[in-house]
Amino acid sequence: MSKKIYCIASFKPKPGKEEAVFKALQALEPNTRREDACLQYTVTRQIDNPFAQGSSYPIVFHEIWASREEFEAHCQRSEIQDFLPAMWKPKTVILKMPMCVSTPMNPGTLTRPRSER
Repeated sequence: MSKKIYCIASFKPKPGKEEAVFKALQALEPNTRREDACLQYTVTRQIDNPFAQGSSYPIVFHEIWASREEFEAHCQRSEIQDFLPAMWKPKTVILKMPMCVSTPMNPGTLTRPRSER
């Protein structure tokens, strides 16, 4: 049985490059959302909030994929492969880009029944 894959990628742009990075990441959304296995693919910006005062990089991608195999296939697409060297490897636009991938230990137990909400 395949499990959903959750990916979070954070981006720390060089000073003055935040808008360029955000727009470049947004440009990846339409084609990626057309992939059958893509359940969610959204780039977000950090905002101030008194109930969540932790620190993070200013731009974060939130992804959910139907399976590990399909996530890995997405990562091999030329559009994704071309993005990384252009934006990150020379560190001319993105200084840091930590990514993490996770899956629920026991799928289906992470949500509460409606009667308990």
